[in-house]
Amino acid sequence: MSLEIKVPTVGESITEVTLAQWLKQDGDYVEMDENIAELESDKATFELPAEKAGILRIIAQEGDTLEIGAVVCTIEDGDAPAAGNTADAPAATKEAAPAAAADAPSENPDSYAAGTASPAAAKILREKGIDPAQIKGTGKDGRITKEDAEKAQAPVAAATPKAAAKPAATAAPAAVAGARNERREKLSSLRKTIAKRLVAVKNETAMLTTFNEVNMQPIMDLRAKYKDVFKEKHGVGLGFMSFFTKAVTTALKEWPAVNARIEENEIVYSDFADVSIAVSAPKGLVVPVIRNADTLSLQNIEKEIINLATKARDGKLTIEEMTGGTFTITNGGVFGSMMSTPIINAPQSAILGMHNIIQRPIAENGQVVIRPMMYIALSYDHRIIDGRESVSFLVRVKQLLEDPARLLLEV
Repeated sequence: MSLEIKVPTVGESITEVTLAQWLKQDGDYVEMDENIAELESDKATFELPAEKAGILRIIAQEGDTLEIGAVVCTIEDGDAPAAGNTADAPAATKEAAPAAAADAPSENPDSYAAGTASPAAAKILREKGIDPAQIKGTGKDGRITKEDAEKAQAPVAAATPKAAAKPAATAAPAAVAGARNERREKLSSLRKTIAKRLVAVKNETAMLTTFNEVNMQPIMDLRAKYKDVFKEKHGVGLGFMSFFTKAVTTALKEWPAVNARIEENEIVYSDFADVSIAVSAPKGLVVPVIRNADTLSLQNIEKEIINLATKARDGKLTIEEMTGGTFTITNGGVFGSMMSTPIINAPQSAILGMHNIIQRPIAENGQVVIRPMMYIALSYDHRIIDGRESVSFLVRVKQLLEDPARLLLEV
C-alpha cells in the first residue's frame, strides 16, 4: 500500500511552493520522519519529511511550482535493503541494470506516466505550442520531464502555395562581433512575492519620503572608546544598527502614528515596537523582526541582529520570524548607497533608510569643518502619517543619534 505525500500547509498567506531539490532519489528506501525534499515558499525554505518508512516514488520534479495539498511523491511499502546485497549480486545483473533502466519507458508503454508531462514541463510545452503526445519522455515510466520540454522543438508548418508566392523575408541583420549570450531563469517564489508586494505598495499607498542628515561623529567616537570593553563584556560588537534601532523605538513612542497601520477602515496603533531589519540573503532580500525592540538594550539588539542575519544567510529563518513587524529599517549604505527612497514594507506605514557615511564639509559654530555625515530617509504613508509627524519623527531620530547619551538617559 502506498501513501501520498502532499505539500503541507505552511502559513495562512502561502498558497504555493516551489520544489527546490530532492534530498533522496526515486526508488530509495526512506525512514519515517527522514527529510526527503526541500520546499521553498515566498518567505522561507523548509524540509519535507517522510510520513512512513518505505520506497520513495517521485512524482513532482525539481523546479515545479506546487499548490498547497498537491501530491509531491508516494511512499510504497518495502523493507530496507540488507547490507551486502549489492556486493553479492552477480556481475551480469549489475551490468544489465543500467540498460534495463534506460529501456523502461518502451517496455512499459501502458504506464500511467507514459506521455504525461510534469507541471513544469506542461507549462513549457504550452508556451511552445507543442502537444505532449508528440514528445517521448525520458523520465520514470516515460514521463515527460522539464528537460524534455526545454529540448522539444515546435513543429514547422508546411508552406502553402500562397505562402510560397510571398516575397523572401528581409535579410537578417549582420552578426555583431563578440559574445551575445542570453539565459533565462524562472522567477523564484520569493522574487515573485517581492515584485507583487512592491507594486501593490506603490499603487495602494500615498507614499512620500522626507530626508535629513546625521553627523555620525558622536557615535563613532563612542564606539571607538568603548567597543573593546563592550565586546569583551557582551560577546558582540557595537554596531551602528543598535543605535538606529534604539533611536527609532524612542521616537516611535513620541510619534505613534509612524508605528501604526491601516486595516480596512481602522487605524491600528501598537504600543510596542517590533522592528523589521532588512537583510540581504542568498535568495533575495528578507526582513526578519526584532520583537519588542523598544525594551531591549544595545547589546541585546546586537545579539538579536546577529542571530537573525545568520539565520537569513543559512536559509533557516521561520515564517514567524519574518512576519508581524511594525516598522522597518533598511541599510543601503553597506552597498555604497548615498541616498535612496526606500519602499514601505506593507502593511506597515513607514520605513527608515540608512545610507553610507561620507566625510563632508559642514558649518559648525560658524566654522567649516569635516564630519562623517549620513543621509537618512523616511518613506511614509501619507494616508495615516502627516507631514508634521514624519518630519518631527526624523528630526527626533537625528537628535538622538547626534547625542547618543540621550538614548541611555531617555531624554
